[in-house]
This record gives sequence, C-alpha cells and structure tokens, in this order.
Amino acid sequence: MKNKLGKLVTATSFLALSAGFANAGTLDDISKSGELRACFDAGYMPFEMKAKNGNFIGFDIDLGKLMAKQMGVKYVPVNTAWDGIIPALLTGKCDIIMAGMTVNAKRNMRVNFADPYIVVGQSILLNPKHKDKVLSYKDLNSPEYTIAAKLGTSGEQAIKRMLSKASYNAFETQTDAALEVVNGKADAMIYDMPYISIYAAQSEGKTTAILEPFTYEPLGWAVKQGDPDILNFLNNFLRQTKGDGDYQRIYDKWFKSDTWLSQVQ
Repeated sequence: MKNKLGKLVTATSFLALSAGFANAGTLDDISKSGELRACFDAGYMPFEMKAKNGNFIGFDIDLGKLMAKQMGVKYVPVNTAWDGIIPALLTGKCDIIMAGMTVNAKRNMRVNFADPYIVVGQSILLNPKHKDKVLSYKDLNSPEYTIAAKLGTSGEQAIKRMLSKASYNAFETQTDAALEVVNGKADAMIYDMPYISIYAAQSEGKTTAILEPFTYEPLGWAVKQGDPDILNFLNNFLRQTKGDGDYQRIYDKWFKSDTWLSQVQ
C-alpha cells in the first residue's frame, strides 16, 4: 500500500511539474525567437493607432517597445480585430495583449492579467443638442435615447448593465460609433475616457463630452494562463518603469500633449 501510494505521489508530482514546464514558456519563447509579439487593435487613441506613414504609434506601442528593448529583443506589432484578440493570444499569434484591455471577470477566466498599468473608465460623447438636458449617464437611461458603442467593449457592457432602457446600436469600430453621434443618428456614445476626451477636442462644435468616468476600469496586459514567470516579469517591469520615470515620460507624451495628432490618419 505504501509503495503504491509513493508511486502515485511521484506520478502526480511529475505530471504537475511537466504541466508547469509546458505552460511556463512565454519568456523562453520570446528569448528564443528574439521577438516580443504584442497584439492590439489599432484605432484606440492614444493607446494604439496607425500613423500616416503606416507605422503603429501610441501609449501601448511605446511601452511595448521599451519592454522589448529591456528584454533585448525586437518589438513586433500584431494588429488584430478586437473580437479575435484573445483567441490570437491563445493560439500563439502573439505573446502578450497590450491593447488597453479592461480587466474583468469574464476575460480573466480565459487569460491572466498583470497588475493594472493605468485606470480609466467609461465617459460620454454627446450630440450637442443634448448638452443642457443630459448631465450624467443616468439621464441617458430612457427609451428616447439611442446610444452607440463598439462591439465587445466594456462600453457595451456598461450600456447593457446601466442604461438598459435606452436603444443600443453596436459598431465594429469606435470611429463608426462616434460618427453616429456626429451625424445625429445616435444621441450619445459610451467609451473609454481617453478616447472620448481626444475625439471631443478634435470634433469641437460637432460633439460635446461628459468626461467624468462613471465606471472604474483598470487596464492590464494579458498573457496565457499557467505562466507565473511572465506575470512576475511584467509586474516588475511596470514597477521599475514607474520608479525610474520612463512610464511618466511616455504617459505625458500621449495624455498631456496633442502634438502626436498630426501623425494620425
């Protein structure tokens, strides 16, 4: 009995160890390939965008490039449709999702998140005709309003959860959703505060905005489950860059200046 138990324990330990080695390979894969492949969906200002020259630029892009530089590898951007971004990670098309992704329970069941690298929330892009009538998200929770959002985003979730009485129209891109507000086909758009802030400034007179976020949304980098080593690396990288000033320098470039707007298509 003792011998059988010993063999069972040994076999179980071996299987657990083997599973650990099988899953904990992201850093090794990056090192061997010489590339850090980062998935994102270009168009989310100022996190990831396509510039006029065809290059990808943005807050996430700069952080990814810095990360790759410190790893001693090449940064490789992987532009991916939002609804396929987690499958792209899980099937090995990229090593990490660096895409302004909100950490939530549903996503966390499929991927692991590093510690949040920035906290944002949902804000409102509003058609100017409602400026004096709509003062908060609660005012939009009525059948008389039509609200737009990008399909599969936390903005869509917020509408379904908090504005269920309003009509909702989903769009493939945030730009299409915003244009509905500009053209008067939607009364409001719900989306992440940084994008709403920048879009409202660009379309002054055609839209207005209620920027104070009405949700709490930490954004995190996502990796495959079962790999504690890459999570340890990401959390230490974030801690170091915030401590040495690199994070603040990159943050100020994209959130406290608009000089980059001329580069965007």
